[in-house]
Amino acid sequence: MVLSLDRWVGKVAVVTGTSAGIGAAVAEALVKRGVIVAGLARRKERTEELSKKLTGENGKLHAVKCDLTKEEDILEAFKWVRENLGPVSILVNNAGLGQATTLIDGDLAKWKAIIDTNVLGLCIATREAIKDMKANNIEGHVIHINSVAGHRVVFIPVSNVYPASKFAVTALAETLRHEINNQNLRIKITSVSPGFVETEIIQASFGDALDTSALDLTSALQPEDIADAVLYALSTPPHVQVSEVTVQPVGEKF
Repeated sequence: MVLSLDRWVGKVAVVTGTSAGIGAAVAEALVKRGVIVAGLARRKERTEELSKKLTGENGKLHAVKCDLTKEEDILEAFKWVRENLGPVSILVNNAGLGQATTLIDGDLAKWKAIIDTNVLGLCIATREAIKDMKANNIEGHVIHINSVAGHRVVFIPVSNVYPASKFAVTALAETLRHEINNQNLRIKITSVSPGFVETEIIQASFGDALDTSALDLTSALQPEDIADAVLYALSTPPHVQVSEVTVQPVGEKF
């Protein structure tokens, strides 16, 4: 099997959650390999900073302001991409959220924020990307950034509906694969499931409510490690589909 990203050079990728962490690393990796990237994020200015850093690379990063919990934002973002960059060939659903609460004494607003971002936002973006791929007869690729928490539940205090949201991503990827096959589309779907990754999401999502020192996190992945997994899935030949990639740091206990 020959691994190559040449088929994506000059093509358009939409990456969600590019203001930091995995999303920023994926966007950077794609731009350096000649892909035109639309980076969707609420903090557009952070993506704009990354875009400036990537000036002179083979591809280009365009910052697009988008709140993944709002359907109208997602629709407007994809409209902008179509009109300004062209049809979508790659979608990386990376935007994700956790919130500090519990199931026993849960905060409904926090539950909804997690589901709206991790599940419904992902579904809407996927729908819009595949609609574009179908309309333009593109052999595209959809990648969901999932989690090991989407395959087995490890007790992490205040994680509440987060594991359930990631189990949903696992089911959504497989359901999408069946739908794609049923319609005879030449579109790939890959679920990438990281273990613990050292990013801003832990502090941003849980703050001081989650004591990471109690989780025995002896080692951690870096965002670039997950970007490498995304590049691997994208680099496979058109007839090869990598359905699931699980990436964990050596020594991870869960």
